[in-house]
Amino acid sequence: MDDTVLLAIGTRKGLWLATSGDGRKTWDVTGPHHAMTEVYAVAIDTRGPVPRLLAGVTSEHFGPSISTSDDLGLTWQEPDHAPVAFPESTDASLARVWQIAPGPASQPEVVYAGTEPSALFRSTDGGRTYSFVEGLWNHPHRPDWHPGGGGQAVHTVLPHPADDQRVLVAMSTGGVYRTTDGGDSWHPSNTGVRVSFMPDEYPEFGQCVHKVTASLEAPERMYLQNHHGVYRSDNGGDTWESIADGLPTDFGFAMVVHPSKPDVVYSFPIEADARRFPPDGKCRVYRSDDAGKSWTGLHQGLPTTGFWSSVLRDALCVDDAEPTGVYFGSRTGEVFASADEGEHWQRLVEHLPDVLTVRAAVIRA
Repeated sequence: MDDTVLLAIGTRKGLWLATSGDGRKTWDVTGPHHAMTEVYAVAIDTRGPVPRLLAGVTSEHFGPSISTSDDLGLTWQEPDHAPVAFPESTDASLARVWQIAPGPASQPEVVYAGTEPSALFRSTDGGRTYSFVEGLWNHPHRPDWHPGGGGQAVHTVLPHPADDQRVLVAMSTGGVYRTTDGGDSWHPSNTGVRVSFMPDEYPEFGQCVHKVTASLEAPERMYLQNHHGVYRSDNGGDTWESIADGLPTDFGFAMVVHPSKPDVVYSFPIEADARRFPPDGKCRVYRSDDAGKSWTGLHQGLPTTGFWSSVLRDALCVDDAEPTGVYFGSRTGEVFASADEGEHWQRLVEHLPDVLTVRAAVIRA
């Protein structure tokens, strides 16, 4: 039996699932699952005996929650009580779940959730229920974390693949923070990331980070898309250096690293904060094969003119097939897929609602 590639597409009005069992030549698409809910966060957890889907859903009627499925979306389960909830002592309430991140392989039942307002929750039962990570919430910088254009949220959670005490989070605004003691204490990790709109252009914190991605093969290698600025770290986030040269613009939201090649990273540049379109209306994914020293625009099969949409921070992803597949969804409801690391593209689906997140994984036979 051939392996199946699963692509989860979260949108403003529900979740769609696309599967391919023929080497990503053709796709079967089902949905909407969780119709008329915002799906900001999706994870495909392949660490257990069966793959588990986790979807951060926000219903106008029932509010935000996390649903799980152990049968690839045929049925969904949700606890009777809210799986993610702020303690009463915080005087805060959950607006939405922005990120769901399975923990390291050594902790197969651990799952993290990043939320709005900016907080982190940790599950030890595979993502069914979550506990509040007080160490991040109690950080003395928290009163000075302010909303970005999309809200004030932890949108990136990166558990270290080899050290279960290390986790990195990123938020808009606030920047990057890391823990090395399992979440008891957190330290800002923004050295070298420029903030053009502040008097001190290199502050300890306060950066409007849009996305951070890390290599599983070499976890000290990280890439960061800022609100103007593209960066790389070779020391796990201790310091950052600019790698924006060669890109048409240093503004964007999405960034993802190749699953097995730490020097290969993908970006979708947008003109600027006040002009959130691809440069010249050309739909192009940019790839660096040398850790950001140079960039190549990939466009074979993509719209070459008149593409005035954009790609959000979690709407670009890769799978772990061979060769690696690359996927992105637009705010105008198109999803594109490449089965050869970005060299050639096909339109997988169109006319969906606003795409908020895409996640892909190989479901091995």
